Amino acid sequence: MDRANSSKIKAVILDYGEVLCYSPTAEEWARMAGVFGIEPPSFRELWNRNRLLYDRGDLSPEAYWSAVAKDAGTQLAPEQLPLLRQWDVEMWAHENSVMVEWLKEIHSSGTRTGLLSNMPHDMIRHVRQQFAWLEHFDHQTFSAEVELIKPDGAIYEHSLRGVGVAASEALFVDDKEPNIQGARAVGMRAIQLRSMEQFGSDLEELGFPIMPS
Repeated sequence: MDRANSSKIKAVILDYGEVLCYSPTAEEWARMAGVFGIEPPSFRELWNRNRLLYDRGDLSPEAYWSAVAKDAGTQLAPEQLPLLRQWDVEMWAHENSVMVEWLKEIHSSGTRTGLLSNMPHDMIRHVRQQFAWLEHFDHQTFSAEVELIKPDGAIYEHSLRGVGVAASEALFVDDKEPNIQGARAVGMRAIQLRSMEQFGSDLEELGFPIMPS
């Protein structure tokens, strides 16, 4: 990373899942897997299979969960769909307070802030209703609303236009390597968040002045 150019960072753009919130617990995965009568590792594979289509808004909740059920070799009872939708939101709603406080500090410093997340409509509604700290973002890009998904370059460009900076002036933070590579492909600097210790180290190497506490 180029410490000399850290002063050129005018915006920080953050992912949501596993950046501003923690990963779902093993118990939460197991609870959902039980609905389909399969083991959690198999369920996670099926959960992921059509997830990007769901996040982009191509699939309705009914179509997405029906596809998971079909792949699992079962069918959902009508009363199970609302429960799955509720659990799916709940397991991605464990706020990472350290990262939220870091967001607030960055925004207070005058640096532009953006949220860039692959997220279906159910989750978008939930975060807007529940998390007042979204007001600390100057711009929010949600995949289902713009019908684009990371790592498609167009969604990064949408976010950059929203925060009003050039790609070279933005730092992007995400937990997934393909999304990091997508950001770098359009000219952004990017850090993959794997642990808070590693993240702090990478920020320090970049010379970014505000560190998470």
